[in-house]
Amino acid sequence: MKPIRLGVVGVGKIARDQHIPALSANPDFVLVAGASRHAQVDGVANFPTIEAMLQGCPDLDAVAICTPPQVHYEAAKLALLSGKHVLLEKPPCSSTVQLARLAALADETGRSLYQTWHSQHAGGVAAAERWLKPRKILGGRVAWKEDVRRWHPGQTWIWQAGGFGVLDPGINAISILTRIIPEAFFAETARLSLPSNREAPIAADLLFRTDSGAEISAAFDFRHTGVQTWDIEVDTDAGAVKLSGGGAIFTVGGAPRPPDGSELESEYGSIYRRFAELIANGRSDVDAAPLQMTADIFLVASQLTVEPFED
Repeated sequence: MKPIRLGVVGVGKIARDQHIPALSANPDFVLVAGASRHAQVDGVANFPTIEAMLQGCPDLDAVAICTPPQVHYEAAKLALLSGKHVLLEKPPCSSTVQLARLAALADETGRSLYQTWHSQHAGGVAAAERWLKPRKILGGRVAWKEDVRRWHPGQTWIWQAGGFGVLDPGINAISILTRIIPEAFFAETARLSLPSNREAPIAADLLFRTDSGAEISAAFDFRHTGVQTWDIEVDTDAGAVKLSGGGAIFTVGGAPRPPDGSELESEYGSIYRRFAELIANGRSDVDAAPLQMTADIFLVASQLTVEPFED
């Protein structure tokens, strides 16, 4: 089968650090174009907008949309209506209705839509899901704390309405929880800390509750310096387990579980392997649960104004 001709829309940090290397390592794809107002991809055709890219490269098979979430919907809609398969970086859109419409549009156009959650592809997540499935959840704790200046330098969109703020990385933790917790759970309370000069939160303190009554607390913070922390602990009737390093390491009772071969694949390597499978089989994969949970957090949240944030 001929390689899938793909264009990247939005040539920022995530595209350079993850998407372009993963595409280079996957023989199912060939990167032929980039669309960005401020950056270019070496060795391919470059355009200032997705509209110009679609017009200039009509033989594209697929696009990967790596722009800020506020503009995902219009870009993905245009690509689908132009007959292209679409991979969406997270967060998928600024609203749950937009994501549902894109899923319907992919079905109407007969194209594959893949909404990615890269943390679900981390090395320990599948093993944690298997281990937790037959167990009773008694409680849990999430600590997702990082330095925004290190991971989102100069990215003003993340502080704007629809940019999610600290819930941009926080949705990674939520995507893992919605994958591994084997029963329904919901956001019960939330407190969002908003800098006085920003429109999106810099920190969030959350409480989730399962249908059986177990509480899972979560603390997200963009102000964290030193060792970066992305940990999830779950208490069960068979003991405690932990996912650390953003889901990379799965530990049972304090002992790391040895990974199997599939768990050694990189997150974005796994994402593009899955995207190629979806295209080959004429299917879409749109997991809306993490976005729905994040939307619910904003619905139940109280807000606390904190000191201004200067990048």
